[in-house]
Amino acid sequence: MLDELNQVLLDYWHQFLHLLPKLLIALVVVAIGLTVANHVSALLGRKLRQRSHDALLADFLTNFTRWALLLAGLLLAMQVLGLSGVASGMLGAAGLSAFIVGFALKDIAENFLAGVVLAFNRPFRIHDTVQVRDLMGEVEALNLRTTLIRTFDGKHIFLPNALVLREPLTNYTRDGFIRQDFLISVDLGTELTSDRIEELLLNYVRGHRGVETRDPHTPYSIVEKMSSTSVDLRIFIWAYSEDYRRGTLELKSALLKGSKAMLQAEGFVVSGVN
Repeated sequence: MLDELNQVLLDYWHQFLHLLPKLLIALVVVAIGLTVANHVSALLGRKLRQRSHDALLADFLTNFTRWALLLAGLLLAMQVLGLSGVASGMLGAAGLSAFIVGFALKDIAENFLAGVVLAFNRPFRIHDTVQVRDLMGEVEALNLRTTLIRTFDGKHIFLPNALVLREPLTNYTRDGFIRQDFLISVDLGTELTSDRIEELLLNYVRGHRGVETRDPHTPYSIVEKMSSTSVDLRIFIWAYSEDYRRGTLELKSALLKGSKAMLQAEGFVVSGVN
C-alpha cells in the first residue's frame, strides 16, 4: 500500500515538473497582462480626458478597458497551461453563459449594462448635484456597478446603476443656472407703495454677489398677495449652480437676511420672510 502511495506521489511530482515551465510562463503572461492592462487603461484615460473633457465617461471606459485586458491575459495564460478546452468553453458556451449570468448574476449584469447606458447617455457629470428618489447629493464617481453620491452632510451613498437609470433623476446643475425665489411680507404705511418696495428689493438683489443679472436670467418680482395694510412680494433670482450648496442654498439665506435688513433700514416694517 505504501509502495502504491509513493508511486502516485511520484507520478504527481513528475507531472508537476513537466507542467512547471508552462506554469511559470503562464504566471509571466498574467504579470505582463496586468502591466499592459494598467498602462493601456491609464493612457486611454488620459487621452479621453484631454479630448472629451468628460471625466465620467473617461473613468468608466478606463475601468472597462482594464478589466477586458485582464480577462484576455487570463484566457491566454489558460491556453499556455493547456487548458484551451476550458478557455474555448468559456468563450464558446455563449448560450449557457448567458443563462448563468442572467440567472445567478442578474443584478451584477443589470447594473453593469445600466452603467454603460449612463456613461454614454450622460444625464450627469462629475460634481453635478442630482436627486434620485429622496436622495440628494453631488456625483463623485460612476463605477461598473454603482454610482457614488456624496450628500451635503458628508455621507457617501452607493446607488446601483440600474436604480439610477430606472428612477426619475433630477439634475440641479446641468444647465449651469438654477432659479430660486423667496417671499417677503411688508406692512404698508400711508405713504408707502408696493412699487417702491419692489424697486428697492430688485435693486438690492441685482447688486448682490452671486445673483445673475444678464438676460434671460434677470431677477423679477410678483405681487403674490396684497391688502390695504400689507403686501407679499415674491422675488425670483437665478444663481450659478456649479456649486449647488454655496451657489443656491447659502445665497438664498444671505438674500433673506439682507433683504429684511435693507427694508428695515429704509423704514419699512417687515412682518415675515420665507
